[in-house]
Amino acid sequence: MRNIVMTKSDRRNLEAVLSSEFANVIGPLPRLDDLRAELQRAQIVSPDEVSNDVVTMNSTVVLRDLESEECETYTLVFPQDADIAAGRLSVLAPIGTAILGEKVDAEVLWRVPGGWRRLRIDEIVYQPERETAFPLG
Repeated sequence: MRNIVMTKSDRRNLEAVLSSEFANVIGPLPRLDDLRAELQRAQIVSPDEVSNDVVTMNSTVVLRDLESEECETYTLVFPQDADIAAGRLSVLAPIGTAILGEKVDAEVLWRVPGGWRRLRIDEIVYQPERETAFPLG
């Protein structure tokens, strides 16, 4: 089992998503259960305690597909802000859930609609906590 790190504010906001009308409308889905499981096992820290190499909400990351060696850059966002064409990946997308709380160089294997993908987090281009873009707490 992977150890992941999550800020208190990200956990609070993600719990709100999971208890929202949106989650009730889309109903019971494995991806919602996956996110709930991530929240339960995450080490929760304050934003100022998060390491610079951890993927938090609103982080921009470079992911390398370990099969094709292609790199893609995404910003991990809440569902209402998702727009994959603009590089904004929902935390409810399988890969979004997979990278949340992971560190640079971590490899993730996650089920996606087309099968399985092996990805490595090559770089965090932007992390809100590193840039102090959000209030602490």
